[in-house]
Amino acid sequence: MSIEAAPGRLLPFVPDGAVAEESTAPDGAPDPLALGRRLRHFRQQRGMTLADLAGAVDLSPSALSLIENGKREARLSVLGRVASALGVQLGDLLSGAAPSRRASLEVKWERAQRSPGFEALGIPSVKAGPGLPTDALEALVGLHETVTSLQRQRAATPEYARLANSDLRRRMRQADNYFPEIEAEASRLLRAIDYAGGPVTRSEVDRIAAHIGFTVVPTDGLPPSTRTVSDLANHRIYLPHPKPGGRDGRGLALQAVGHLVLGHEPPRDYAEFLAQRVEINYFAAAVLLPETSAVPMLQRAKAARDIAIEDLRDGYAVSYETAAHRFTNLATRHLGLPVHFMRISSDGVIYKAYENDGVRFPMDDTGAIEGARVCRHWTARVVFDQPGGDAYQQYTDTGRGSTYWCTAIVEQTAAGRFSVSVGVPYAHVKWMRGRDTDARGASRCPDPSCCATPPEALARAWSGQVWPSARAHSHLLAVMPPGVFPGVDETEVLQFVADHAPE
Repeated sequence: MSIEAAPGRLLPFVPDGAVAEESTAPDGAPDPLALGRRLRHFRQQRGMTLADLAGAVDLSPSALSLIENGKREARLSVLGRVASALGVQLGDLLSGAAPSRRASLEVKWERAQRSPGFEALGIPSVKAGPGLPTDALEALVGLHETVTSLQRQRAATPEYARLANSDLRRRMRQADNYFPEIEAEASRLLRAIDYAGGPVTRSEVDRIAAHIGFTVVPTDGLPPSTRTVSDLANHRIYLPHPKPGGRDGRGLALQAVGHLVLGHEPPRDYAEFLAQRVEINYFAAAVLLPETSAVPMLQRAKAARDIAIEDLRDGYAVSYETAAHRFTNLATRHLGLPVHFMRISSDGVIYKAYENDGVRFPMDDTGAIEGARVCRHWTARVVFDQPGGDAYQQYTDTGRGSTYWCTAIVEQTAAGRFSVSVGVPYAHVKWMRGRDTDARGASRCPDPSCCATPPEALARAWSGQVWPSARAHSHLLAVMPPGVFPGVDETEVLQFVADHAPE
Protein backbone atom coordinates (compact mmCIF):
# COMPACT_ATOMS: atom_id res chain seq x y z
CA MET A 1 0.00 0.00 0.00
CA SER A 2 1.06 3.63 -0.08
CA ILE A 3 0.54 6.62 2.16
CA GLU A 4 -1.38 9.42 0.51
CA ALA A 5 0.25 12.83 0.65
CA ALA A 6 -1.30 15.93 2.11
CA PRO A 7 -2.04 18.60 -0.51
CA GLY A 8 1.17 20.05 -1.85
CA ARG A 9 3.65 17.45 -0.59
CA LEU A 10 4.74 13.91 -1.32
CA LEU A 11 4.93 11.28 1.40
CA PRO A 12 7.13 8.20 1.17
CA PHE A 13 5.98 4.97 -0.38
CA VAL A 14 5.44 2.14 2.13
CA PRO A 15 5.34 -1.34 0.54
CA ASP A 16 3.13 -4.07 1.97
CA GLY A 17 4.62 -5.53 5.13
CA ALA A 18 7.01 -2.67 5.84
CA VAL A 19 7.21 -1.11 9.28
CA ALA A 20 5.97 2.49 9.39
CA GLU A 21 6.02 4.59 12.53
CA GLU A 22 3.84 7.66 12.86
CA SER A 23 4.44 10.54 15.28
CA THR A 24 1.08 12.19 14.64
CA ALA A 25 -2.48 11.06 14.08
CA PRO A 26 -3.65 10.85 10.43
CA ASP A 27 -5.50 14.17 10.75
CA GLY A 28 -2.40 15.94 12.05
CA ALA A 29 -3.54 15.85 15.69
CA PRO A 30 -0.98 15.32 18.50
CA ASP A 31 0.33 11.80 18.92
CA PRO A 32 -1.98 10.17 21.54
CA LEU A 33 0.94 8.22 23.00
CA ALA A 34 3.12 11.28 23.58
CA LEU A 35 0.14 13.29 24.86
CA GLY A 36 -0.72 10.52 27.32
CA ARG A 37 2.82 10.39 28.68
CA ARG A 38 2.82 14.18 29.21
CA LEU A 39 -0.55 13.95 30.97
CA ARG A 40 0.74 11.20 33.28
CA HIS A 41 3.92 13.20 34.00
CA PHE A 42 1.97 16.30 35.09
CA ARG A 43 -0.50 14.22 37.13
CA GLN A 44 2.25 12.43 39.03
CA GLN A 45 4.15 15.70 39.46
CA ARG A 46 1.11 17.12 41.29
CA GLY A 47 0.79 13.98 43.41
CA MET A 48 -2.66 13.11 42.02
CA THR A 49 -3.98 9.59 41.50
CA LEU A 50 -6.00 8.55 38.47
CA ALA A 51 -9.12 8.68 40.65
CA ASP A 52 -8.25 12.19 41.91
CA LEU A 53 -7.84 13.64 38.42
CA ALA A 54 -10.75 11.67 36.94
CA GLY A 55 -13.09 13.03 39.61
CA ALA A 56 -11.89 16.59 39.01
CA VAL A 57 -12.66 16.44 35.27
CA ASP A 58 -15.82 14.33 35.40
CA LEU A 59 -14.31 11.21 33.79
CA SER A 60 -14.08 7.62 34.97
CA PRO A 61 -10.61 6.48 36.08
CA SER A 62 -10.67 3.79 33.36
CA ALA A 63 -11.37 6.38 30.65
CA LEU A 64 -8.55 8.58 31.91
CA SER A 65 -6.23 5.55 31.99
CA LEU A 66 -7.01 4.85 28.32
CA ILE A 67 -6.08 8.45 27.46
CA GLU A 68 -2.83 8.23 29.43
CA ASN A 69 -1.91 5.00 27.64
CA GLY A 70 -2.59 6.49 24.22
CA LYS A 71 -5.46 4.11 23.52
CA ARG A 72 -8.16 6.76 23.33
CA GLU A 73 -8.13 10.25 21.83
CA ALA A 74 -9.70 12.88 24.06
CA ARG A 75 -11.82 15.77 22.83
CA LEU A 76 -10.27 19.20 23.10
CA SER A 77 -12.85 20.21 25.71
CA VAL A 78 -11.82 17.28 27.93
CA LEU A 79 -8.14 18.13 27.55
CA GLY A 80 -8.94 21.71 28.49
CA ARG A 81 -10.50 20.52 31.76
CA VAL A 82 -7.56 18.21 32.42
CA ALA A 83 -5.03 21.01 31.87
CA SER A 84 -7.00 23.28 34.22
CA ALA A 85 -7.14 20.60 36.93
CA LEU A 86 -3.39 20.02 36.60
CA GLY A 87 -2.59 23.72 36.65
CA VAL A 88 -0.82 23.71 33.27
CA GLN A 89 -1.44 25.34 29.92
CA LEU A 90 -3.36 23.34 27.31
CA GLY A 91 -0.41 23.79 24.96
CA ASP A 92 1.82 21.94 27.45
CA LEU A 93 -0.35 18.87 26.97
CA LEU A 94 -0.73 19.17 23.20
CA SER A 95 2.86 19.74 22.17
CA GLY A 96 6.44 19.55 23.25
CA ALA A 97 9.00 16.86 23.78
CA ALA A 98 8.48 13.87 26.03
CA PRO A 99 8.82 14.99 29.65
CA SER A 100 11.66 12.55 30.37
CA ARG A 101 14.01 10.08 28.75
CA ARG A 102 11.96 7.27 30.26
CA ALA A 103 8.74 8.67 28.81
CA SER A 104 10.39 9.02 25.40
CA LEU A 105 11.47 5.37 25.47
CA GLU A 106 8.00 4.25 26.54
CA VAL A 107 6.45 6.13 23.61
CA LYS A 108 8.92 4.61 21.13
CA TRP A 109 8.40 1.08 22.45
CA GLU A 110 4.61 1.34 22.54
CA ARG A 111 4.57 2.81 19.03
CA ALA A 112 6.84 0.01 17.82
CA GLN A 113 4.53 -2.66 19.26
CA ARG A 114 1.53 -1.07 17.54
CA SER A 115 3.26 -0.82 14.16
CA PRO A 116 1.87 -3.04 11.36
CA GLY A 117 4.99 -5.20 11.01
CA PHE A 118 5.73 -5.89 14.68
CA GLU A 119 4.00 -9.27 14.87
CA ALA A 120 5.92 -10.43 11.80
CA LEU A 121 9.19 -9.91 13.71
CA GLY A 122 8.26 -12.67 16.18
CA ILE A 123 9.13 -10.50 19.20
CA PRO A 124 6.89 -11.05 22.23
CA SER A 125 4.94 -8.09 23.51
CA VAL A 126 6.39 -6.46 26.63
CA LYS A 127 4.48 -3.94 28.72
CA ALA A 128 6.52 -0.84 29.53
CA GLY A 129 5.22 -0.61 33.08
CA PRO A 130 6.97 0.75 36.17
CA GLY A 131 8.49 -2.68 36.84
CA LEU A 132 10.47 -2.68 33.59
CA PRO A 133 13.94 -1.21 34.26
CA THR A 134 14.88 1.76 32.08
CA ASP A 135 18.05 0.08 30.79
CA ALA A 136 16.00 -2.95 29.69
CA LEU A 137 13.51 -0.66 27.96
CA GLU A 138 16.37 1.13 26.24
CA ALA A 139 17.75 -2.21 25.05
CA LEU A 140 14.36 -3.24 23.66
CA VAL A 141 13.96 0.02 21.75
CA GLY A 142 17.53 -0.20 20.42
CA LEU A 143 17.09 -3.79 19.28
CA HIS A 144 13.82 -2.99 17.53
CA GLU A 145 15.35 -0.02 15.70
CA THR A 146 18.29 -2.19 14.60
CA VAL A 147 16.02 -4.98 13.33
CA THR A 148 13.78 -2.59 11.38
CA SER A 149 16.85 -0.85 9.93
CA LEU A 150 18.15 -4.23 8.70
CA GLN A 151 14.72 -4.94 7.23
CA ARG A 152 14.84 -1.72 5.26
CA GLN A 153 18.33 -2.45 4.00
CA ARG A 154 17.20 -5.91 2.91
CA ALA A 155 14.25 -4.35 1.11
CA ALA A 156 16.43 -1.77 -0.65
CA THR A 157 16.81 -3.81 -3.82
CA PRO A 158 16.37 -2.61 -7.39
CA GLU A 159 12.89 -4.17 -7.34
CA TYR A 160 11.98 -2.18 -4.23
CA ALA A 161 13.36 1.02 -5.77
CA ARG A 162 11.42 0.48 -8.99
CA LEU A 163 8.18 -0.17 -7.08
CA ALA A 164 8.76 2.94 -5.00
CA ASN A 165 9.47 5.04 -8.07
CA SER A 166 6.33 3.76 -9.80
CA ASP A 167 4.28 4.68 -6.76
CA LEU A 168 5.89 8.12 -6.67
CA ARG A 169 5.06 8.72 -10.33
CA ARG A 170 1.47 7.63 -9.69
CA ARG A 171 1.09 10.19 -6.92
CA MET A 172 2.61 12.89 -9.11
CA ARG A 173 0.07 12.03 -11.79
CA GLN A 174 -2.82 12.19 -9.32
CA ALA A 175 -1.72 15.70 -8.33
CA ASP A 176 -1.18 16.75 -11.98
CA ASN A 177 2.44 17.25 -10.88
CA TYR A 178 1.43 20.44 -9.06
CA PHE A 179 2.23 20.94 -5.38
CA PRO A 180 0.81 24.19 -3.92
CA GLU A 181 2.70 23.97 -0.63
CA ILE A 182 6.04 23.99 -2.43
CA GLU A 183 4.84 26.77 -4.75
CA ALA A 184 3.90 28.84 -1.69
CA GLU A 185 7.31 28.33 -0.07
CA ALA A 186 9.11 29.38 -3.26
CA SER A 187 6.91 32.48 -3.58
CA ARG A 188 7.48 33.39 0.07
CA LEU A 189 11.25 33.35 -0.34
CA LEU A 190 11.15 35.36 -3.57
CA ARG A 191 9.05 38.01 -1.84
CA ALA A 192 11.48 38.04 1.07
CA ILE A 193 14.35 39.11 -1.21
CA ASP A 194 12.18 41.61 -3.16
CA TYR A 195 12.48 39.66 -6.41
CA ALA A 196 11.37 42.01 -9.19
CA GLY A 197 11.03 39.60 -12.12
CA GLY A 198 13.08 38.14 -14.94
CA PRO A 199 15.67 35.37 -14.62
CA VAL A 200 16.62 34.67 -11.00
CA THR A 201 20.29 35.59 -10.70
CA ARG A 202 23.00 33.81 -8.77
CA SER A 203 23.19 36.74 -6.35
CA GLU A 204 19.46 36.42 -5.70
CA VAL A 205 19.93 32.74 -4.93
CA ASP A 206 22.65 33.73 -2.45
CA ARG A 207 20.22 36.19 -0.85
CA ILE A 208 17.57 33.47 -0.53
CA ALA A 209 20.10 31.29 1.27
CA ALA A 210 21.10 34.22 3.47
CA HIS A 211 17.45 34.84 4.33
CA ILE A 212 17.29 31.41 5.98
CA GLY A 213 20.66 31.96 7.64
CA PHE A 214 22.98 30.10 5.25
CA THR A 215 25.95 31.08 3.10
CA VAL A 216 26.56 29.48 -0.31
CA VAL A 217 30.22 28.52 -0.65
CA PRO A 218 31.54 27.36 -4.06
CA THR A 219 34.50 25.07 -3.52
CA ASP A 220 36.64 22.35 -5.00
CA GLY A 221 37.02 18.85 -3.68
CA LEU A 222 33.45 17.95 -2.79
CA PRO A 223 33.15 14.24 -1.99
CA PRO A 224 32.58 12.43 -5.33
CA SER A 225 29.39 10.82 -3.98
CA THR A 226 27.72 14.21 -3.37
CA ARG A 227 26.27 17.05 -5.40
CA THR A 228 26.21 19.54 -2.51
CA VAL A 229 26.98 19.37 1.20
CA SER A 230 25.16 21.46 3.81
CA ASP A 231 26.99 22.16 7.07
CA LEU A 232 24.08 22.62 9.47
CA ALA A 233 26.35 23.59 12.39
CA ASN A 234 28.02 26.50 10.58
CA HIS A 235 25.12 27.26 8.20
CA ARG A 236 27.08 26.77 5.00
CA ILE A 237 26.04 25.20 1.69
CA TYR A 238 29.01 23.86 -0.28
CA LEU A 239 28.64 23.32 -4.01
CA PRO A 240 31.16 22.85 -6.81
CA HIS A 241 32.58 25.75 -8.78
CA PRO A 242 30.68 26.04 -12.08
CA LYS A 243 32.53 24.66 -15.07
CA PRO A 244 32.64 26.42 -18.45
CA GLY A 245 29.56 25.41 -20.39
CA GLY A 246 28.18 23.59 -17.37
CA ARG A 247 25.51 24.42 -14.82
CA ASP A 248 25.75 27.81 -13.14
CA GLY A 249 25.06 26.41 -9.69
CA ARG A 250 21.71 28.13 -9.10
CA GLY A 251 19.73 24.91 -9.30
CA LEU A 252 22.12 22.98 -7.05
CA ALA A 253 22.11 25.72 -4.41
CA LEU A 254 18.31 25.93 -4.49
CA GLN A 255 17.97 22.16 -4.17
CA ALA A 256 20.10 22.31 -1.03
CA VAL A 257 17.96 25.19 0.27
CA GLY A 258 14.89 23.10 -0.56
CA HIS A 259 15.91 20.38 1.91
CA LEU A 260 16.05 23.04 4.63
CA VAL A 261 12.90 25.04 3.97
CA LEU A 262 10.75 21.97 3.24
CA GLY A 263 11.61 20.50 6.62
CA HIS A 264 13.26 17.34 5.32
CA GLU A 265 14.73 14.90 7.81
CA PRO A 266 17.24 12.13 7.03
CA PRO A 267 15.33 9.71 4.77
CA ARG A 268 14.15 6.54 6.44
CA ASP A 269 14.45 4.50 3.26
CA TYR A 270 15.09 4.75 -0.45
CA ALA A 271 11.48 5.63 -1.22
CA GLU A 272 11.63 8.68 1.03
CA PHE A 273 14.96 9.61 -0.55
CA LEU A 274 13.28 9.57 -3.97
CA ALA A 275 10.34 11.67 -2.74
CA GLN A 276 12.71 14.26 -1.28
CA ARG A 277 14.62 14.45 -4.58
CA VAL A 278 11.37 15.17 -6.42
CA GLU A 279 10.44 17.87 -3.90
CA ILE A 280 13.77 19.71 -4.02
CA ASN A 281 13.83 19.60 -7.83
CA TYR A 282 10.31 21.02 -7.83
CA PHE A 283 11.29 23.72 -5.32
CA ALA A 284 14.33 24.78 -7.36
CA ALA A 285 12.25 25.04 -10.55
CA ALA A 286 9.50 26.96 -8.72
CA VAL A 287 12.08 29.56 -7.67
CA LEU A 288 13.85 29.76 -11.04
CA LEU A 289 10.56 29.96 -12.98
CA PRO A 290 8.19 31.66 -10.50
CA GLU A 291 4.52 30.76 -10.76
CA THR A 292 3.49 34.43 -10.49
CA SER A 293 5.20 35.34 -13.77
CA ALA A 294 5.51 32.03 -15.62
CA VAL A 295 1.76 31.34 -15.52
CA PRO A 296 0.75 34.71 -17.08
CA MET A 297 3.43 34.17 -19.72
CA LEU A 298 2.02 30.74 -20.56
CA GLN A 299 -1.55 32.01 -20.52
CA ARG A 300 -0.65 34.74 -23.00
CA ALA A 301 1.06 32.14 -25.18
CA LYS A 302 -2.03 29.93 -25.05
CA ALA A 303 -4.26 32.85 -26.02
CA ALA A 304 -1.96 33.40 -29.00
CA ARG A 305 -1.85 29.63 -29.71
CA ASP A 306 1.93 29.82 -29.43
CA ILE A 307 3.11 27.80 -26.41
CA ALA A 308 6.78 26.80 -26.69
CA ILE A 309 9.14 25.29 -24.12
CA GLU A 310 11.96 27.32 -25.67
CA ASP A 311 10.31 30.54 -24.52
CA LEU A 312 10.36 29.36 -20.91
CA ARG A 313 13.98 28.28 -21.31
CA ASP A 314 15.10 31.58 -22.80
CA GLY A 315 12.87 33.82 -20.67
CA TYR A 316 14.27 32.46 -17.40
CA ALA A 317 17.79 31.44 -18.47
CA VAL A 318 17.40 27.78 -17.52
CA SER A 319 18.06 24.51 -19.31
CA TYR A 320 15.50 23.05 -21.68
CA GLU A 321 15.00 20.15 -19.29
CA THR A 322 14.24 22.48 -16.37
CA ALA A 323 11.80 24.44 -18.54
CA ALA A 324 10.11 21.23 -19.68
CA HIS A 325 9.78 19.97 -16.11
CA ARG A 326 8.32 23.28 -15.01
CA PHE A 327 5.84 23.23 -17.87
CA THR A 328 4.47 19.91 -16.59
CA ASN A 329 3.97 21.53 -13.15
CA LEU A 330 1.86 24.37 -14.53
CA ALA A 331 0.26 23.12 -17.75
CA THR A 332 -2.60 21.07 -16.32
CA ARG A 333 -3.44 23.20 -13.28
CA HIS A 334 -3.31 26.59 -15.02
CA LEU A 335 -3.80 25.86 -18.73
CA GLY A 336 -6.01 22.79 -18.68
CA LEU A 337 -3.51 20.83 -20.78
CA PRO A 338 -2.76 17.15 -20.14
CA VAL A 339 0.89 16.49 -20.94
CA HIS A 340 3.71 13.97 -20.96
CA PHE A 341 7.47 14.40 -20.56
CA MET A 342 10.44 12.15 -21.31
CA ARG A 343 14.20 12.30 -20.93
CA ILE A 344 15.90 9.45 -22.77
CA SER A 345 19.43 8.53 -23.81
CA SER A 346 20.55 8.27 -27.42
CA ASP A 347 19.94 4.51 -27.37
CA GLY A 348 16.30 5.09 -26.40
CA VAL A 349 16.44 4.20 -22.69
CA ILE A 350 14.08 6.16 -20.43
CA TYR A 351 15.76 8.01 -17.55
CA LYS A 352 12.84 10.21 -16.48
CA ALA A 353 9.21 10.38 -17.51
CA TYR A 354 5.85 11.78 -16.44
CA GLU A 355 2.38 11.66 -17.94
CA ASN A 356 -1.22 12.52 -17.19
CA ASP A 357 -2.46 12.53 -20.79
CA GLY A 358 -3.01 8.82 -21.30
CA VAL A 359 0.20 8.11 -23.21
CA ARG A 360 1.54 4.63 -22.48
CA PHE A 361 5.23 4.40 -21.75
CA PRO A 362 6.96 1.04 -22.11
CA MET A 363 7.13 -0.59 -18.68
CA ASP A 364 7.74 -3.85 -16.86
CA ASP A 365 5.18 -5.83 -14.86
CA THR A 366 5.86 -3.72 -11.73
CA GLY A 367 4.83 -0.57 -13.59
CA ALA A 368 8.42 0.72 -13.73
CA ILE A 369 9.43 2.58 -16.88
CA GLU A 370 12.99 3.64 -16.07
CA GLY A 371 15.36 1.51 -18.13
CA ALA A 372 12.72 0.61 -20.70
CA ARG A 373 13.38 1.42 -24.35
CA VAL A 374 11.22 3.88 -26.28
CA CYS A 375 9.86 3.01 -29.72
CA ARG A 376 12.22 3.98 -32.55
CA HIS A 377 9.41 5.88 -34.28
CA TRP A 378 8.56 8.12 -31.32
CA THR A 379 9.57 11.79 -31.43
CA ALA A 380 11.95 11.42 -28.48
CA ARG A 381 14.13 9.02 -30.52
CA VAL A 382 13.63 10.40 -34.02
CA VAL A 383 15.03 13.78 -32.85
CA PHE A 384 18.51 12.22 -32.56
CA ASP A 385 18.58 11.80 -36.35
CA GLN A 386 17.67 15.41 -37.08
CA PRO A 387 20.30 17.95 -38.23
CA GLY A 388 20.99 21.03 -36.13
CA GLY A 389 20.03 21.70 -32.53
CA ASP A 390 16.57 23.19 -33.01
CA ALA A 391 13.44 21.76 -31.48
CA TYR A 392 11.86 19.01 -33.58
CA GLN A 393 8.11 18.42 -33.71
CA GLN A 394 6.27 15.30 -34.86
CA TYR A 395 2.85 13.67 -34.73
CA THR A 396 2.88 10.02 -33.72
CA ASP A 397 -0.06 7.71 -34.34
CA THR A 398 -0.34 4.85 -31.88
CA GLY A 399 -1.69 1.35 -32.31
CA ARG A 400 -4.58 2.22 -29.97
CA GLY A 401 -6.00 4.82 -32.33
CA SER A 402 -4.74 7.92 -30.49
CA THR A 403 -2.33 10.54 -31.82
CA TYR A 404 0.18 12.60 -29.86
CA TRP A 405 2.11 15.67 -30.88
CA CYS A 406 5.54 16.06 -29.33
CA THR A 407 8.34 18.62 -29.38
CA ALA A 408 11.86 17.47 -28.53
CA ILE A 409 15.40 18.75 -28.34
CA VAL A 410 18.78 17.05 -27.85
CA GLU A 411 21.07 18.22 -25.04
CA GLN A 412 24.72 17.26 -24.67
CA THR A 413 25.75 16.28 -21.13
CA ALA A 414 28.86 14.83 -19.50
CA ALA A 415 27.08 11.46 -19.61
CA GLY A 416 26.30 11.71 -23.34
CA ARG A 417 23.45 12.95 -25.51
CA PHE A 418 19.91 12.97 -24.14
CA SER A 419 16.65 14.08 -25.67
CA VAL A 420 14.04 15.97 -23.68
CA SER A 421 10.52 15.89 -25.07
CA VAL A 422 7.11 17.23 -24.13
CA GLY A 423 3.88 16.11 -25.76
CA VAL A 424 0.12 16.58 -25.73
CA PRO A 425 -2.81 14.64 -27.18
CA TYR A 426 -3.93 15.67 -30.65
CA ALA A 427 -7.01 17.47 -29.27
CA HIS A 428 -4.75 19.99 -27.50
CA VAL A 429 -2.15 20.61 -30.18
CA LYS A 430 -3.95 23.78 -31.34
CA TRP A 431 -2.24 25.71 -28.52
CA MET A 432 1.31 24.67 -29.36
CA ARG A 433 3.97 26.27 -31.55
CA GLY A 434 5.16 23.82 -34.19
CA ARG A 435 1.76 22.17 -34.68
CA ASP A 436 2.04 22.85 -38.41
CA THR A 437 4.79 20.24 -38.81
CA ASP A 438 4.24 17.64 -41.51
CA ALA A 439 6.51 15.11 -39.75
CA ARG A 440 4.54 12.03 -38.81
CA GLY A 441 5.36 8.66 -37.35
CA ALA A 442 3.46 5.54 -36.37
CA SER A 443 4.15 3.35 -33.36
CA ARG A 444 2.63 -0.08 -32.86
CA CYS A 445 4.76 -0.87 -29.80
CA PRO A 446 4.65 -3.02 -27.73
CA ASP A 447 3.94 -5.16 -30.80
CA PRO A 448 7.44 -6.61 -31.52
CA SER A 449 6.93 -6.19 -35.25
CA CYS A 450 6.98 -2.41 -34.80
CA CYS A 451 10.67 -1.86 -34.09
CA ALA A 452 11.96 -4.59 -31.77
CA THR A 453 12.16 -7.29 -34.46
CA PRO A 454 14.73 -6.86 -37.28
CA PRO A 455 13.36 -6.48 -40.83
CA GLU A 456 12.63 -9.84 -42.39
CA ALA A 457 15.28 -9.61 -45.13
CA LEU A 458 17.98 -8.59 -42.66
CA ALA A 459 17.04 -11.35 -40.23
CA ARG A 460 16.97 -13.95 -43.00
CA ALA A 461 20.42 -12.96 -44.25
CA TRP A 462 22.14 -12.98 -40.85
CA SER A 463 20.09 -15.27 -38.64
CA GLY A 464 22.33 -17.61 -36.60
CA GLN A 465 25.57 -15.95 -37.76
CA VAL A 466 25.99 -13.28 -35.08
CA TRP A 467 26.86 -13.58 -31.38
CA PRO A 468 27.02 -10.22 -29.60
CA SER A 469 28.72 -9.92 -26.21
CA ALA A 470 26.18 -7.99 -24.17
CA ARG A 471 27.23 -5.26 -21.79
CA ALA A 472 26.54 -6.47 -18.23
CA HIS A 473 24.30 -4.14 -16.26
CA SER A 474 25.70 -4.95 -12.84
CA HIS A 475 23.37 -2.46 -11.15
CA LEU A 476 20.48 -4.80 -11.87
CA LEU A 477 21.98 -7.36 -9.48
CA ALA A 478 23.28 -5.03 -6.77
CA VAL A 479 21.38 -3.89 -3.73
CA MET A 480 20.63 -0.19 -3.50
CA PRO A 481 23.48 1.87 -2.02
CA PRO A 482 23.35 1.56 1.79
CA GLY A 483 23.34 4.40 4.30
CA VAL A 484 20.97 7.11 5.45
CA PHE A 485 21.74 9.05 2.26
CA PRO A 486 21.99 6.30 -0.38
CA GLY A 487 25.40 6.04 -2.02
CA VAL A 488 26.99 8.80 0.06
CA ASP A 489 30.31 8.05 1.78
CA GLU A 490 29.62 9.44 5.26
CA THR A 491 33.29 9.47 6.31
CA GLU A 492 34.26 11.55 3.27
CA VAL A 493 31.41 13.99 3.91
CA LEU A 494 32.20 14.49 7.60
CA GLN A 495 35.92 14.92 6.86
CA PHE A 496 35.12 17.45 4.13
CA VAL A 497 32.95 19.53 6.48
CA ALA A 498 35.58 19.33 9.24
CA ASP A 499 38.29 20.50 6.83
CA HIS A 500 36.21 23.43 5.55
CA ALA A 501 34.55 24.59 8.78
CA PRO A 502 35.44 28.15 9.85
CA GLU A 503 37.89 28.32 12.73
